[in-house]
Amino acid sequence: MQKIVPSLWFDHEALEAARFYTSLFEHSQINWVTVIKDTPSGDSEQLSFTLEGLEFFAISAGPIFTLNPSVSFSVYCQTIEEVDRLWEALREDGTVLMELGTYPFNERFGWLNDKYGLSWQLMYVTEPTEQKIYPSLLFVGDQYRKVDEALAFYADVFANTAVGEVYRYGTNEGGEDPEAVMFSSIRLEGTSFLLSESSLEHNFSFNESISFIVYCEDQVEIAYYWEKMSAVPEAEQCGWLKDQFGVSWQITPREMDEMMKSDDEAAKARAVAAFLPMKKLDIQAIRDAYEGK
Repeated sequence: MQKIVPSLWFDHEALEAARFYTSLFEHSQINWVTVIKDTPSGDSEQLSFTLEGLEFFAISAGPIFTLNPSVSFSVYCQTIEEVDRLWEALREDGTVLMELGTYPFNERFGWLNDKYGLSWQLMYVTEPTEQKIYPSLLFVGDQYRKVDEALAFYADVFANTAVGEVYRYGTNEGGEDPEAVMFSSIRLEGTSFLLSESSLEHNFSFNESISFIVYCEDQVEIAYYWEKMSAVPEAEQCGWLKDQFGVSWQITPREMDEMMKSDDEAAKARAVAAFLPMKKLDIQAIRDAYEGK
């Protein structure tokens, strides 16, 4: 089971977007859909879906957070035809960030925001890769030159970690610190991430529109991640936290999904009422509420 799951926040289009994405990628499906009633955003649609073996979570919870390119999803395609097909589908009613074409770093590459605002980097690769789709974090603004620190931090937090190659800009990239990280990879608990940084002026930064769920098996594990990762006290709510780089995480008991998928609306409502006031989640308290104790 995937331990770290990207979570996407939509206004009201979560299921529509998931159906669109699963129609584009092979080995993809919608796993489950549920509705959580009477949240601060009203009735909230929540769902799980899988794209090319990578599990995602999505929520429709109102126009509170806006997707932006600080977190994108890099798709490694085995043919140029696949790059072009995905580009045409994702570009419709979207916004192009880097035109599809040939670049010094890749023969066929393009970067865009799709019609829902989710950011994709599409590229042609000639060798098989461990993943097809990679969550990609771009450190800009106040987070520029912190990728090395982030790699070390995440490697310390997560037990099963492997830091990959780190490529730096060097002296040929105008405007960038030669020691800045142009591209790096890290594998955390079985899921690989890409990290890069840019000194160019951007009008976005990490926010809660894309967070990463860390599924925990017990309260000890929840306490461990909470203590290690929470760096912004005012961001702590309902199991959500922000780390020192502004990246949002959800530290969540795995059994919560089963509660939220339940057909017992009364039990589900009790669980929701229990966890909404919490910061760090208390599994036993939520479980007791769900069971009506």
